[in-house]
This record gives sequence, C-alpha cells and structure tokens, in this order.
Amino acid sequence: MPASGLECYEVGGAVRDALLGLPVHDRDWVVVGTTPERMTELGFRPVGRDFPVFLHPVTHEEYALARTERKTGRGYRGFVVQCAPDVSLEDDLHRRDLTINAIARAADGTIIDPWGGRRDLRDGVLRHVSEAFAEDPVRILRVARFAARFERFTVAPETFALMREMVAAGEVDALVPERVWQEVSRGLMERRPSRMLAVLHACGALARLVPELDALARDGHGAQPADPTDADVAGLGRVVDAAAAADDPLPVRVAALALEPGEFGRRSDTGSGATDGADTDTVAAASAADAERARRIAERLKAPNEGRDMAVLAARERRALRDADALDAGQAVALLERCDAFRKPVRFEGMLHACDAARAPAAEPAARLSAPGSRLRRALGAARSVDAGAIAARVSASGGAGPAAIGEALRAARIRAVEAALKMGDASI
Repeated sequence: MPASGLECYEVGGAVRDALLGLPVHDRDWVVVGTTPERMTELGFRPVGRDFPVFLHPVTHEEYALARTERKTGRGYRGFVVQCAPDVSLEDDLHRRDLTINAIARAADGTIIDPWGGRRDLRDGVLRHVSEAFAEDPVRILRVARFAARFERFTVAPETFALMREMVAAGEVDALVPERVWQEVSRGLMERRPSRMLAVLHACGALARLVPELDALARDGHGAQPADPTDADVAGLGRVVDAAAAADDPLPVRVAALALEPGEFGRRSDTGSGATDGADTDTVAAASAADAERARRIAERLKAPNEGRDMAVLAARERRALRDADALDAGQAVALLERCDAFRKPVRFEGMLHACDAARAPAAEPAARLSAPGSRLRRALGAARSVDAGAIAARVSASGGAGPAAIGEALRAARIRAVEAALKMGDASI
C-alpha cells in the first residue's frame, strides 16, 4: 500500500514474482525525493541500521529511501551509502544485484524496467545489473540460491565470469559464516538445492567456504561448463534434492548435505554386519571419518545444533543401517541406544529420512521409506512402549535398587518387546 504524499514504487522480489505468476508474500518499497525527517513526520518508524529503512505505520511493510552505494573496503560491509532527495529510481535500481530484481512498479501499475529484467524473466537468465555486482560477495550466494529456486533459469556467462573473478580476488573470504548460513539455509529449502551447490562449486566459492563439502563434488574432467548449474558434480546435492522432494525440514536437509548417494539397504554377507576384527575396525574408522566430515560441514555453515547433530548421526550410522533389516532384537536396541533414540525420537526419525534420501535419491519420496528404516521405526515404537517407571519400581521392591540394576532390567524388557514386534513384522513381509 503506497503512502499518500510520497513518490513510492514497489520493487524487488514482489514485482519479480508477480510477473512470474508466483505468490507474493512480502512487499518492499522505494521512496524517491524525500528525507528521513519527512518519513518520520508521516509516522514511519525507522528500522534501518546501515541506511534509512522505515516501517509503514499501518501495513508495517518496509519503505527504503532511494540510495546509491560507494565501495570503500572488502566484503559486504565495506560501503558508504548515499541517500538524498535527488537520487532517482533508476539510480537505486542500478545498484541492485540481478536484472530480475531491478524492476519497479508504480502506484498506477506501470512497470519501470531500465535494465532488462522482464527480458531475462522471459528468457530465464540470472544476469547482473552492473559491475557494482562485484562489490558485494553476498551476491554470489544469492545467484546460487536463485538457481536453486528457479529451475529453468541459467546464469549468464558474463555474470558467472564475474563471480569467478570475485572469488579469485578473495571477496568470498570476507564473508562471515552467519551471513553464509542465512543464504545457504534459504537455498536448501528450495526445490533444487543441488543447483545452488553446483553454482558455488563451479565458481570456486564452495571450496573457499566449505572445502569438505566441495570435496564431495566429482566433476571428472574438470572443464568449466557453459552453464554452471549443469556442472558435472555427481553426488553433490543429489541427496539433499531427494530430501527436498520429500519436503523434509531444514535439519534433515543439513544432514543430507554430507551424505553421498548410494544404496545402504543391501544386507552384508554376514547378515548382521559383524565381520572379522580388521573389517570391523575399517568400517568403524570410515564411519568416524564420515561423522567428522559432517560435523565440519555443519560447523563451517554455522548450522543450528539440531541440524549439526542430525548430520553427524546420519553420517556415523549410515553403514549400520545397511544391515538394519538383519539385526536381532538385542542389536536393534543397541543401535537405538547408540542413537539416543529413546530420548530424542524426532532426531532419530530425521536421521532415517536423511539416510533414506541417500539410499535412493532418484526414487519417489514414498519409496524412500526403506525396509531397514521401517524395521527400526517398529523396534523403537515397541521399545518405547515399555513402562520404565513400573520396571524401576519392581526392581526396587525386589531389593535390586540402583541405576545399574534398573538399567539392566529396562534393557532386557525393551529387547523382549522389540523381539516380539520384529517377529510379528518380519512374518508379515
């Protein structure tokens, strides 16, 4: 809702999405030809820290004064912002990142598009507006995120070349992890997160920001693709794409980041995975290395603890899940205990979802609810049905008081419950 008495234009994502026929959720406005003092007089509340942004007194939508920027240092904070009544709408749009985000709409519905944004919307191109793009490394992340959101869009060759130059110049090194996470987390929640990762890998940013994740890319010949969203990075992002297809929440997608695609549903030759000591040690070492890699990826991204813990758990236990359909009741309970599934069943379920996505990333979401995962869900349900309080009271009454005795009795009861549930479930398959 434009404010009366002000020259206001709707700008940015709201205009872009409306032209694409997509739902519009948040609207932003640019105000031309006025001052911060006049905005305050009209009842707008100032909220901008680095430049004048105000909240509308009724709609609470953001109104920013038209502005220009001048680069003064490295990184995304090295700017001096100029806001003055003589800054034009075209000047403001010229400083924006992409042409598709540099379109404005006047109060009467007139579209103002000085930089060819509608053309690029039609052609599906992510193209920078001006060389000022190179002054803000966050824009590399934004291009990658838009690639994940708009599947038919490609990155303009000149924009991709500029992104590579920015990485080579060290601009990406000035990004703080919290700002990286802000953009990457949004990209993970889009339809095709793998496109974001492919763009970041192809321009070299991913190697600087999260080298452990970049190392998962297998681009074989190493040639630069004409379109970075088509980079041959088999494995990178395919699992998180599967999690996105299943509409999994953000923590599951973080866990999926560090998992390479591949079957984990095949039973090992020994059935329970109990091989000789050397093989067991090798598997344990590989699982520990995978868990450490997942931890480093999550920590470099500053992912919240829930996603980090789920990522470490999924990476550590993925090999054990390969044999979950062959575990006996005692082994199943041991796995559940190791995963802390009794206290944190939601995290355990998220781990199963991430591993299911890794098992068959190209499958339909419903098909990824694997037999091993289903069996463990059944085991967890049976084990959690055991009344721990009643067992503790019975052990205490029989003179076997003490945490060790109670724990042993509880574990035995859970094994019996799981054994009965698994026999019943296995017989129905």
